[in-house]
Amino acid sequence: MKFTSRNECANCSVKCDVFTSVADQPEILAALKPLHAHFKKHDLICRQGTKVTHALLLMTGSAKLFIEGLNNRNIILYILKPPAYIGLLCFFNTPVYSYSVAAIEDSSVCFIELYVVKKLYIQNHELLLTLNDAFGKSVSRIMGKVISLNQKQIRGRFAENLIYLSECNGSLKFNLKLTRKEIGEMIAISEENAVRLFTEFSKEQIIRTNGKEIEILNLPLLMKISEVG
Repeated sequence: MKFTSRNECANCSVKCDVFTSVADQPEILAALKPLHAHFKKHDLICRQGTKVTHALLLMTGSAKLFIEGLNNRNIILYILKPPAYIGLLCFFNTPVYSYSVAAIEDSSVCFIELYVVKKLYIQNHELLLTLNDAFGKSVSRIMGKVISLNQKQIRGRFAENLIYLSECNGSLKFNLKLTRKEIGEMIAISEENAVRLFTEFSKEQIIRTNGKEIEILNLPLLMKISEVG
């Protein structure tokens, strides 16, 4: 992680909800004093069990939000794409992070003092609604993950995950930035099983793999496998 000097929000290329909610209030903008940090691939942005001190916004790159389990067995809950709130699930009166976030690629993150954002959250109705909406979507993703892990078989979870990654990249053909181990962590299987499923789905001509490049060849069938679990 490498911190840069404090930045003026008005000069930032990413106009986040915090900025837009107080854009016409220069005295509050001056109090924000955001700090930008740059993270390399695999760097931890926040660590499970550590104190929450800032509101974090992913500005560039991508990251994974995951739970650190026993015996080094992690579960990736979802992928963060910018602009995305990183610490939002712990914003509501939680003193420590209940999860970890790590960069999938070189990424930049904006740090804003947590007390400033909490004050704005109470005072600014527009920001309150926006953060509540983002919080609700985060909880919905996690609930969907719990249902998938509990009720779907391995092939169904794998198919669902491929569809999810395709949607994250906005294309049926995309470069996979995650390792096979991380793919396994997204659906609670071993790295070996993840490799086996890639091979199976390729042989069945549902997908095509070429190194890191993945192409979905039969989306209707993939959706059906995901649906039936």
